[in-house]
Amino acid sequence: MPADIDESVWADELAADYVLRLAVEKAEAISASVTKTSDQLILAADTTVALDKHILGKPEDDEDAIRMLKKLSGTTHQVHTAVAVCRYNRIQALLNTTHVTMMPLTDAMIDVYIQAGEHRDKAGSYGIQGLAGAWIQRIDGSYSGVMGLPLYETAQLLSELKNT
Repeated sequence: MPADIDESVWADELAADYVLRLAVEKAEAISASVTKTSDQLILAADTTVALDKHILGKPEDDEDAIRMLKKLSGTTHQVHTAVAVCRYNRIQALLNTTHVTMMPLTDAMIDVYIQAGEHRDKAGSYGIQGLAGAWIQRIDGSYSGVMGLPLYETAQLLSELKNT
């Protein structure tokens, strides 16, 4: 279910804090909008890309995507994904951070990618699971975290809830 929340970045908010806040707010919003059952479980996540202290969220349009991809070209950046679970009106969240090294990109490479449309609705304007995966020289961390749902952290949270 989509969560109707304000995804604006707060002034001076760090990328890791931003995704943690949004994952929790998404879980809270969904929890408030559904009929509660005793064992209901809500899982929410949010992902963003950070280069230095700049948060690169979802592109507003093709030009914004081109700008982001040019910034990420030839860099090592961070992909932060937070996952939150809500059960029994209790929310827990974990953060995953992965360092991603992207090869230098030519304008032609970026143009072809934009034409393919894979940049839409993707933090940092790329999806590692698609065509842009060929641009990734190295990842240090979680592939599933870069895709948007860190499986290790998700399993940890679900395991903790199972034991409560």
